[in-house]
Amino acid sequence: MENRRVVVTGIGAVTPLGNDAATLWDNIIHSRSGIDFITRVNKEDFPVHVAAEVKDFDAKKYMDRKEARKMDLFTQYAVAASKMAVEDANLTIDESNADRVGVWIGCGIGGMDTYEEQVRRFIDKGYRRVSPFFVPMLIPDMAAGQVSIQLGAKGINSCTVTACASGANSIGDAFKAVQRGDVDYIITGGTESPITNMAFAGFSAMKALTFNDNPKTASRPFDQNRDGFVMGEGAGILVLETLESALDRGAKIYAEIIGYGATGDAFHITAPAEGGEGAARAMKQALADANLEPESVDYINAHGTSTDMNDKYETQAIKTIYGDHAKKLAVSSTKSMTGHLLGAAGGVESVISVKAIDDGIIPATINYETPDPDCDLDYVPNEARKQDVNVVMSNSFGFGGHNACLVFKKYEN
Repeated sequence: MENRRVVVTGIGAVTPLGNDAATLWDNIIHSRSGIDFITRVNKEDFPVHVAAEVKDFDAKKYMDRKEARKMDLFTQYAVAASKMAVEDANLTIDESNADRVGVWIGCGIGGMDTYEEQVRRFIDKGYRRVSPFFVPMLIPDMAAGQVSIQLGAKGINSCTVTACASGANSIGDAFKAVQRGDVDYIITGGTESPITNMAFAGFSAMKALTFNDNPKTASRPFDQNRDGFVMGEGAGILVLETLESALDRGAKIYAEIIGYGATGDAFHITAPAEGGEGAARAMKQALADANLEPESVDYINAHGTSTDMNDKYETQAIKTIYGDHAKKLAVSSTKSMTGHLLGAAGGVESVISVKAIDDGIIPATINYETPDPDCDLDYVPNEARKQDVNVVMSNSFGFGGHNACLVFKKYEN
């Protein structure tokens, strides 16, 4: 059977740059930062003082208060972003199609906030005071589970956990589920809420976070003075469906998803493979899946974490795959504005990627001031660029050596 064409018809987001996709995109194209001093933990307890926190999020706008209390924040973010995406797609889910609507939402860590709160209860008051909802609130798959329950989606219900590649892997896996006919529609992306004492302590201890105390310049991907990533949180969700369904419904089509590559480094638990070898194979695989030559790609939304090795090796990987075209490509890291949303990064960056195609604007890498000889591509420094965008690749790489690449294309008949 010939593979079915799959398109993006809905987007939703909860991010440090706004709690809907439109506000996120407006801030992205105006090169605004969502990073500030951390408030979720006592910053004086840590050597790192900045984070990209979601602000003014009101779960009650999207779910019953009683239901929200049974959800960790990462699940609340996913439910809210999913409801926005389904509404944006103008998709009605009812008994006529529920078993053909899937959910595939990734999360890297799960309910850290719930875990810490319940451990304190256990230590202070014993096991009887631990919530019966502790485990269901904690496990990373519960975002997908609750979205399915809240929206009545009865198709495949899954969660890919691949650290910082979770969102992108989930979208790629969801794309394949629609393409091969498992479902006709799927709600997919990534979610994360990691700004807790233990998560902050762990990333601080491994010296992965920036020690820059100026929030607005702390995330500086590809800049020579980068010194670590800024932890962020939120959710980014897409509605994918068959082209046939989208045309039948008269749905708005943001873009077509045409390629997915996923590889393993088999190298190190946290460091990327030297030279970006695994990342390069994922990019090559995604292009082959999309049946595209490298010269077809206009823009890469890079993983670009603002860490030394990641940015250098991602640059090398791009050169390996794109050759001479690497110098003509626009490559930017929107983590310079959103921070690094860990398991949600691929979801939010996919929302940004399809908007880049839809609006013909390439986002900037902000805080790019001092070029690094090892990072010598066009990183769209500091200001967004108005340009026709036909094909975008979005990269996500995670601890454990997980590499995921997605390819989106402007829809054409």
